[in-house]
Amino acid sequence: MPPRRPKPPAATTVLLVRHGQTPTTGAVLPGRAKGLHLSDNGKAQAEAAAERLAAMGKIDALYASPLERTRETAAPIAKALGLKVVADRGLLECDFGEWTGGQLKELYKKPEWRTVQRWPSGFRFPGGESFSEMQTRVTDALSRLRRAHPGQRIVCVSHADPIKAAVADALGTHLDLFQRIVISPCSITAIQYGEGGPAVLTVNSVGPLNQLAPS
Repeated sequence: MPPRRPKPPAATTVLLVRHGQTPTTGAVLPGRAKGLHLSDNGKAQAEAAAERLAAMGKIDALYASPLERTRETAAPIAKALGLKVVADRGLLECDFGEWTGGQLKELYKKPEWRTVQRWPSGFRFPGGESFSEMQTRVTDALSRLRRAHPGQRIVCVSHADPIKAAVADALGTHLDLFQRIVISPCSITAIQYGEGGPAVLTVNSVGPLNQLAPS
């Protein structure tokens, strides 16, 4: 009698939350600069996200990028779920290097901006990270976290570009198309990772999450 095949690990659902709005959202490329906090509207968005996640039922762990705006977004989620926030540097924003803190209206004028939008896989921020390195870092972090939580649901509070890169990877979409993905402040994106590969359950959601499941 042939040996039984080991039972595959149960699928893990990763709920990716972008941080809430800040006073500079849409005007500045903050990157990893310290000292940027949520605006009043961002705090309200974080509270609403916490309510939506709590309505899902049991969630097993909560991770966040170590920056202030992500930790402040994670705080009401932790309270609503009864969980501790665990900082994970794999969820950090892209390192924009010399562009950190730049005004977007000025960055748009740079000839390199066209490359950022049309050929991101070929671009490295001066003194910083490439988009490819960012995607590898984030997907490695998610792989590590899901292996630590087989069959569970976890929340990861991060930033727009890392979440877009994770979605592109899960969809099998080339990084050069990841700028087509929209990730709004405090939106929730859900990816289920199982033996057969990832299934993207929702992207940029601001609605109820209690019916998430592969069809």
